[in-house]
Amino acid sequence: MKRFVSILMLLAMIFALTACGETAIPAESAAPAESEAPAEESSAAEFTGVEDGVFTVGMECAYAPYNWTQMDDSNGAVPISNVPGAYANGYDVMIAKKICEANGWELEIVSSAWDSLCPAVQSKTMDANIAGQSMTADRMAEVDMAGPYYYATIVCVTTKDSPFASASSIADLAGGKCTSQSGTIWYDSCLPQIPDAELLAPAETAPAMIMQLQTGTVDFVCTDMPTAMAAVAKDDNLVILNFSGTDGDFQFASEEERAENVNIGISVLKGNSFLREAIDSVLSQMTEDDFNALMDQAIAIQPEV
Repeated sequence: MKRFVSILMLLAMIFALTACGETAIPAESAAPAESEAPAEESSAAEFTGVEDGVFTVGMECAYAPYNWTQMDDSNGAVPISNVPGAYANGYDVMIAKKICEANGWELEIVSSAWDSLCPAVQSKTMDANIAGQSMTADRMAEVDMAGPYYYATIVCVTTKDSPFASASSIADLAGGKCTSQSGTIWYDSCLPQIPDAELLAPAETAPAMIMQLQTGTVDFVCTDMPTAMAAVAKDDNLVILNFSGTDGDFQFASEEERAENVNIGISVLKGNSFLREAIDSVLSQMTEDDFNALMDQAIAIQPEV
């Protein structure tokens, strides 16, 4: 009898082990983790930024006439998503609206500091920057750029009563106090070409730069033609010094380098060919005259600073 009971116990143990083995098999086979990873990689590779139908655009909203902030929706202004009650308008907003209309996207404007624009595109926080950015080699090493969507001559601005008001070349600006906006070719490459220039710290924004000129902190500033035209339109005591096309102009190593600094483009994520091509398809339908006419419209409606 004892032997019979032992046999029964042995059979019971074998049955229990077999049952455990059957439950372990599904646990091993239920781990298709590797098959899920390629799907995530594929999704990242196909990022366009407008999958949701919303074109999220970064700009300073403080760089008239390219872009500015106003407190109502007059003249077609668009709400600034991260500044409740505020609206963005200007040339950049007008261009962004044309791009959205052509592609059936909704436009979202986000206000961002100048130095944060490219990092925001790189991190996919923004789909694009339409912010008056030059198409420089350094910038295009960080992001891809569509465009140009404007051609901006480099100029200086001074006051009518300034001893530099009659300057006909950058040599005539020698010894003057000057500044420009931070992170720009104007501050980093142009102003240092002026003999014995007293280069003050860069201004954080274009309005701050113009304010330094108006208050006499500097003798002149360096910027692009649209910014200069916008400033002169609001203050008739300011004059534009345009040396372009003369031997007294700011110099670049080549015409290609000059072009990359006066051509204004739209930043998108590196490798985002879908969005870059979608933007270029709209810009390619516009001529330089179209760009200038739209810029004139922006200057005409810019608010008083």
